[in-house]
Amino acid sequence: MNEELLKLLSRPTASVPDVGRIVFGLGRNASYDAARRGDIPTIEIGRLKKVPTAMLRKQLGLETAA
Repeated sequence: MNEELLKLLSRPTASVPDVGRIVFGLGRNASYDAARRGDIPTIEIGRLKKVPTAMLRKQLGLETAA
Protein backbone atom coordinates (compact mmCIF):
# COMPACT_ATOMS: atom_id res chain seq x y z
CA MET A 1 0.00 0.00 0.00
CA ASN A 2 1.42 3.40 -0.90
CA GLU A 3 1.91 6.26 1.55
CA GLU A 4 -0.86 8.42 0.11
CA LEU A 5 -3.41 5.62 0.55
CA LEU A 6 -2.23 4.91 4.10
CA LYS A 7 -2.57 8.59 4.99
CA LEU A 8 -6.07 8.71 3.47
CA LEU A 9 -7.22 5.62 5.38
CA SER A 10 -5.81 6.90 8.68
CA ARG A 11 -8.36 9.76 8.79
CA PRO A 12 -12.00 9.23 9.84
CA THR A 13 -13.34 10.72 6.58
CA ALA A 14 -11.97 11.75 3.21
CA SER A 15 -13.20 13.82 0.30
CA VAL A 16 -14.89 12.14 -2.65
CA PRO A 17 -12.33 13.45 -5.20
CA ASP A 18 -9.39 12.26 -3.05
CA VAL A 19 -10.84 8.77 -2.69
CA GLY A 20 -11.66 8.58 -6.38
CA ARG A 21 -8.18 9.69 -7.40
CA ILE A 22 -6.09 7.74 -4.86
CA VAL A 23 -8.09 4.51 -4.64
CA PHE A 24 -9.74 4.19 -8.04
CA GLY A 25 -7.71 6.44 -10.37
CA LEU A 26 -10.72 8.62 -11.22
CA GLY A 27 -11.01 12.31 -11.95
CA ARG A 28 -13.19 14.70 -9.95
CA ASN A 29 -16.40 14.34 -12.01
CA ALA A 30 -16.05 10.57 -12.33
CA SER A 31 -15.53 10.35 -8.56
CA TYR A 32 -18.77 12.20 -7.84
CA ASP A 33 -20.58 10.07 -10.44
CA ALA A 34 -19.31 6.91 -8.71
CA ALA A 35 -20.44 8.28 -5.33
CA ARG A 36 -23.88 9.11 -6.79
CA ARG A 37 -24.18 5.50 -8.05
CA GLY A 38 -23.11 4.14 -4.66
CA ASP A 39 -19.78 2.74 -5.87
CA ILE A 40 -17.99 5.01 -3.39
CA PRO A 41 -19.71 4.97 0.04
CA THR A 42 -20.60 8.45 1.28
CA ILE A 43 -22.35 10.25 4.09
CA GLU A 44 -23.80 13.73 3.82
CA ILE A 45 -23.07 16.49 6.29
CA GLY A 46 -25.37 19.26 5.19
CA ARG A 47 -24.56 19.65 1.50
CA LEU A 48 -21.07 18.18 1.92
CA LYS A 49 -20.38 14.58 0.85
CA LYS A 50 -17.65 12.74 2.74
CA VAL A 51 -16.36 9.19 2.52
CA PRO A 52 -16.13 7.40 5.88
CA THR A 53 -12.83 5.56 5.67
CA ALA A 54 -14.11 2.69 7.85
CA MET A 55 -16.73 1.93 5.17
CA LEU A 56 -14.10 2.31 2.45
CA ARG A 57 -11.71 -0.11 4.19
CA LYS A 58 -14.53 -2.64 4.46
CA GLN A 59 -15.44 -2.22 0.78
CA LEU A 60 -11.79 -2.76 -0.19
CA GLY A 61 -11.48 -5.85 2.03
CA LEU A 62 -8.94 -4.18 4.32
CA GLU A 63 -10.82 -4.83 7.59
CA THR A 64 -8.76 -6.81 10.03
CA ALA A 65 -10.20 -9.27 12.53
CA ALA A 66 -9.86 -8.03 16.08
